[in-house]
Amino acid sequence: MFFNFKVCAIISIYNNLNKYMLDKEALYEKAREGILSVNLNDKYKNSALENLASWIRQEEFSDYLPQIAYWIENQKWNLLIDSFFQIIPFGTGGRRGLVGIGTNRINKWTIQNSAQGHSQYLLKKHPDAKERGIVITYGVRVFLDGHDYDPATPNPVLGLTAKELAFVAAEVYTANGIRVHIAEDYKATPELSFMIRHLKAIGGAMIDASHNAPTDCGKKIYDSKGGQLIPPFDQELTDEVTKNVAEVATIPFKEAEKEGLIRFISRSESESYYAAVADLSLSKARELKIVYAPLHGPGLNSVYPILRKAGFEVTLDPLTSNLSGKFENVKFNIPNPEVEQSFENSLPFAVQEEADIILSTDPDADRIGIIAKSGDSWKYFTGNEIGIMLTGFVIEKQKKQNGIIIKTEVTSGLIEKIAKENNVTCIGNLLVGFKYIGEEMNKLEDAGRINDFLLGCEESHGYIAGNYARDKDAAIAALWLAELAAEQKTRDKTLADYLNDIYCHYGYFKNYLTEIRIPGADGLEKIQKIQGYLRNQAPKNFGAYTVISTHDHFSGESFLSETDKSSRDVLVFHLETPTKQNVKITARPSGTEPKIKFYFEISTEPCKNDELSLVIEQSDILCKAIEKEFLNYCYKIIGVDFPDRGYLLFWQLPLNKKLQYFEIEDKLSELDKIDNLEEKRNQLASLLSFLGSDPIEKIDNAFRARFGKSVREHLNI
Repeated sequence: MFFNFKVCAIISIYNNLNKYMLDKEALYEKAREGILSVNLNDKYKNSALENLASWIRQEEFSDYLPQIAYWIENQKWNLLIDSFFQIIPFGTGGRRGLVGIGTNRINKWTIQNSAQGHSQYLLKKHPDAKERGIVITYGVRVFLDGHDYDPATPNPVLGLTAKELAFVAAEVYTANGIRVHIAEDYKATPELSFMIRHLKAIGGAMIDASHNAPTDCGKKIYDSKGGQLIPPFDQELTDEVTKNVAEVATIPFKEAEKEGLIRFISRSESESYYAAVADLSLSKARELKIVYAPLHGPGLNSVYPILRKAGFEVTLDPLTSNLSGKFENVKFNIPNPEVEQSFENSLPFAVQEEADIILSTDPDADRIGIIAKSGDSWKYFTGNEIGIMLTGFVIEKQKKQNGIIIKTEVTSGLIEKIAKENNVTCIGNLLVGFKYIGEEMNKLEDAGRINDFLLGCEESHGYIAGNYARDKDAAIAALWLAELAAEQKTRDKTLADYLNDIYCHYGYFKNYLTEIRIPGADGLEKIQKIQGYLRNQAPKNFGAYTVISTHDHFSGESFLSETDKSSRDVLVFHLETPTKQNVKITARPSGTEPKIKFYFEISTEPCKNDELSLVIEQSDILCKAIEKEFLNYCYKIIGVDFPDRGYLLFWQLPLNKKLQYFEIEDKLSELDKIDNLEEKRNQLASLLSFLGSDPIEKIDNAFRARFGKSVREHLNI
């Protein structure tokens, strides 16, 4: 009986879909009427309708039409707008975002469209583009989130992998006559950068989404030097993709391979990359027990063999060493070393193994994370703290009078202070994005000074050294951190001791990152509103903290391009505090994700060792107070009254989900009245389903602040 009912339902759905396929104009008109009814800026609605019209009417999108019809039939107007209001933009790290149906999603169309535009760009700019070819690599991502889609209707994005997207991109490049060097297995992004230089290719593309959630994928474009495109070249590429692609050329992958247009990267070529990193060793110290957690990504094919090649004892974390785009054994399913909780599931194994440190990498192995044994506990190190330690270590080991350190403006000012006091030049005011560090390396190479380059670093756990690549690489950072930890161990000291010695000698710098994340077209508008208000209203204070100076990166030289304008959308505020500490706040919208990021820095003077804990405590208190004043100011700009307890929620939750938590908080508390344990658990799961994986951990601190107990204690589960 159930089977017959299901068959009838599917037949009914297909009949409806066939009806709309025969009358696409009726389908579009229904979408138009619904979308125009949404309370949103007309420019987003009109843009969405323009893009949606093409996807409904044109034959090339016929595979997507059944699901689009399902959205229209079910009046999912906000989802349609968000999926179509723009062509997914080219940001600081390339094109990255949700996999799905629409122009504002990653799918085969957006990837192939991008590849066609990139092919045209290369052929216009480089006469030898066809012969030199490009390198394509890919990560482990696979799209498995079907909750917005009709499960009874064919879905061309469900199960879509980064590998498939890489192969369909190769079909476009080769159809344009451009040779493709492609990976046979999953590769780290820095190996792509190395391989472009090693093979003298004209450019490259990485199909992945770095540390983003499992729902995302993307494509990063690289130039002939192995770096990401900077303005105005990224704008030229963007214009080619968005304005000049009339038709996407393709050739079947196997056919391109037969014609010699596709070749696979060899094992020996990867070995050359391993050797290039290992050759940058700074120490012979090797007595250290390392647990390595690749967080389900291809660091298994880069960081792990490089550490082993260098002679370290490395044990793989059994939970996160399988290659998997689900990231199933990472807390919150967020495989990002910036998130301290990403270490939680690996820590018990490291304790069991009596390890000294745990190293972890994000899914494309360009970012490094570390926690290290410190007495009876473990210390997590932020991206800034890692950069500070690596700076001290390389300066101590290299002892170059003309040495050069490169960092972005939002990376800790302590790095610049260490460099200056050791007669090392620090290029420290770069815009956010590792491509700007890569470009400075190119300038040094052109000037014959690349051997003076010591380290490039950014606060978001990215580092590079040597001259083998032009993007961040977790492998070189892992090697140096292991060597530094091994040296400290020979002195009966830890990495925490090393960092504390730096703080005492140069001064403590408190660096802290937070964000307001608001997805969708409405979110983009609110993010722009916050940044625009901060820029144009020139705030004189944030609560009790007076603004003593402001720097707007829009000022000065004229913009090279719209991408340059986007990169320079950075505001820096210097505040006066009652304690006379130096406080700097930097605000910038992200170039690749729907959020505005805020970087806080509090700096102090050198102190004695026994004074350091108090200095750190006072700086932490001050930072939390300033964060609340500053973010409350920003929330008021968009009409949000944000509760103090909101600052105890998981910091990467989107704003709408944070506010939704407060709407269900009382209902959550009242579940303690339910006697049946199974029913209680089911209702709890239902209430928190909007939070995704590990939901209790995302809201527990805020719940405890109101009710005095954790969720599990309060509900006795």
